[in-house]
Amino acid sequence: MSGFFLDDVEIPLGRWVQDGVRWIQRNDTSQTILDGIEQAVRALVDAFEAVLTLLPLELMALLIIALSFWRVGWRFGLFSILGLFFIVAIGLWDAMISTLALVLSASTIALLVGMPIGIAMARRSAVEQAVKPVLDFMQTMPPFVYLIPAVIFFGLGKVPGAIATVVFAMPPAVRLTALGIKQVSAEKVEAGQAFGCTSTQLLLKVQLPLALPSIMAGINQTIMLSLSMVVIASMIGAGGLGDPVLAGIQRLQVGTGFEGGLGVVILAILLDRITQSFAPNRDRRRAGLFSFLRSWAGSGGKSA
Repeated sequence: MSGFFLDDVEIPLGRWVQDGVRWIQRNDTSQTILDGIEQAVRALVDAFEAVLTLLPLELMALLIIALSFWRVGWRFGLFSILGLFFIVAIGLWDAMISTLALVLSASTIALLVGMPIGIAMARRSAVEQAVKPVLDFMQTMPPFVYLIPAVIFFGLGKVPGAIATVVFAMPPAVRLTALGIKQVSAEKVEAGQAFGCTSTQLLLKVQLPLALPSIMAGINQTIMLSLSMVVIASMIGAGGLGDPVLAGIQRLQVGTGFEGGLGVVILAILLDRITQSFAPNRDRRRAGLFSFLRSWAGSGGKSA
């Protein structure tokens, strides 16, 4: 008696999804849209990779090291020297550049799409109510699931990996952009309105500048999520640092997997600290290497 009703209930969700996929694959308009998306994403990925590979290894490494010294500090600059030397020494430089190109392209798309949605969420409650359940769904879905539709609609390679990464990494950009704008005090908004700001001027000159710390946090999280998803996307041929990790799993080669994993860790730390350094209102008391040496030499001279 307790389960007679439930035994008769069946929801053919899998069949419905399969029918929807087949309809999209057979529909000419859908295929035209998918082809346009694929070409746009491929062009962006190829452009980033071309720019990053155009520079010689030594010059590219020097730029990263100089950026580390300038934006973060001399200690992190030393870490970047050791980290990049390690990546070159184990032969993963090309894989790192490929991963970096995918991360930058996917993050760029996620931010270009996600930030306007976040702005609309902050300014329209109806948009927020419609988008929040979608973001919850996107953030709770296991990342491996995103690979399935990417492969079905775009095949194997870097393009489906980048598209799956965009979907996985977009929610922080949307949420933190909306949160930052909402946290702007009503007094500042009223002051802007009192000076005659239009709605667009109020957004560009008051709300977005004051929401910049939260927006930068969203950018940082989007980049870090993109890196984690790009590694997973090696399962569908995205390449990069995920390949040695995947090879280590498939062939039980612990050393190969460890090298790839350590390369991912080094790249993640570099991206995280450098992107954090561009956030406003940071403690800028960290000195560069030369400032440190000057202060050290000065204190030594005084003690002498």
